[in-house]
Amino acid sequence: MRLDLFTMERTQCLYEHEVRFNLSESGVRPLTVDELLDDGGAGRGAADLGGLALAYPPSTGSALLRERIAAWYPGAAPGNILVTNGGSEANFTALWGLIEPGTRVAVMLPNYMQAWGLARAWAGRADAFRLVERPADATGGARWALDEDSLRRAVGPRTRVIVVTNPSNPTGHVLTEAEIETIVRVARRARAWLLVDEVYRGAEVGHAGGPEPVTSPTFWGRDARIVVTAGLSKAFGLPGLRTGWIVAPEPLRRRLCRYQDYTTLTPTALSDRLAAVAMEPRRRAALLARTRAIIAGNLPPLEAWIARHGGLFRYIRPRAGAIAFLRYDLPIASGPLFERLRRECSVLITPGAHLGTGRYIRVGFGYDIGRTLAGLQACEPVFAALRRRPDGSRGR
Repeated sequence: MRLDLFTMERTQCLYEHEVRFNLSESGVRPLTVDELLDDGGAGRGAADLGGLALAYPPSTGSALLRERIAAWYPGAAPGNILVTNGGSEANFTALWGLIEPGTRVAVMLPNYMQAWGLARAWAGRADAFRLVERPADATGGARWALDEDSLRRAVGPRTRVIVVTNPSNPTGHVLTEAEIETIVRVARRARAWLLVDEVYRGAEVGHAGGPEPVTSPTFWGRDARIVVTAGLSKAFGLPGLRTGWIVAPEPLRRRLCRYQDYTTLTPTALSDRLAAVAMEPRRRAALLARTRAIIAGNLPPLEAWIARHGGLFRYIRPRAGAIAFLRYDLPIASGPLFERLRRECSVLITPGAHLGTGRYIRVGFGYDIGRTLAGLQACEPVFAALRRRPDGSRGR
């Protein structure tokens, strides 16, 4: 078996601590342990870290953690939950258990390309269906939308799994109810499993000082062949806990445990205990409110910077996630642009080429917005040079 180079993750591993400005992060500023446990004393008491034995926790995750995760999904029970080491392991385990030799996998693009690479490795190929930009019309501004024709072309008699990310990384699109119903209907007709990565659910975009945004709908419970993955890395601001989970019908969850036995076996004792604190309903609501406040506060300054560079970028406001996906008008592909910005400006962005699409860059804005804007300002000489030289040559 040969695995494609997971270009986005490999370049982040190589350079995220080497550059001056890392704009490739797709979450919000992580909490400290003190911030997580600072809940009027209740969180610290619930964690009881000083008395925690550093033994193996239950392989599926503790009963308390699974109960609290299940409460985030209407109709789910602890028996539907398998705790993993990060959302990436949740996707890995679920795909490993679902893909069979000779079957096909349909993957939504643009996307975080883990599922694409694993599908190509285990099924031999991946079939793309797409989110596409729709221009402004009488009903509103430009928007991302599901390309239903590409979905129907991608799903055939041999399709075993359809992979969806909702809310979307990198576009920030949240599928409409009509789009969700279409995907479920196509999967049901093909008797395919739907694997839905919902790691950005809870990180919806609102406005500073405005009403709390509505939580994105979950796919869970809409059909018998739906598996949901998620974790604490994006919407919850706790990537260092490396806690993810799979929500699946109980027979499948039991079968996936056999695959997990070949990888990390269990979550860590510390992560399990701290994740249970994070997923306590009142604490969960506070963490998501924090994330939404960061997004609501940081996005307007970024949008002001984009507006000052009119004609260079085309931008559709994300509906969820601390990520802006910008289509640019420059005579250079996104991979070479990424390299120039890294080498000449010490700025790390995520190019569209690492996400299964073309002339886009993804900019994370969930950390220090002042540093984000400083990083973008550092890129301006390269943008200006490329605009002066239509062929993109020697614009340095």
